[in-house]
Amino acid sequence: MWSAGSWPLAQRFKELIGVTPKRLARTYRFAATVFAINPAGPIDWGDLAGDAGYFDQAHFGHEFRAFTGLTPTRYVEVRRRFLREHPGHVLDGWPLPAD
Repeated sequence: MWSAGSWPLAQRFKELIGVTPKRLARTYRFAATVFAINPAGPIDWGDLAGDAGYFDQAHFGHEFRAFTGLTPTRYVEVRRRFLREHPGHVLDGWPLPAD
């Protein structure tokens, strides 16, 4: 019997879906976490990371940088600037920066 982490099953998943099960889970968790960020208010990164299931804040920061190329703090700075410079923009409700 093959387990979910076994190579043949993961390889078949990747062939059909385009990414490995682990990559899909990481992407889903990251996206859900980014949607939970409210750039208008104060952010407790440790609580956010823990609530999202990251091992610790450092793990979250590493994943964030791997996905975006930005630190979480830099992301919020860019997001806040975008909201200030483009009030009412169609991307106003989206979590990722447009510039």
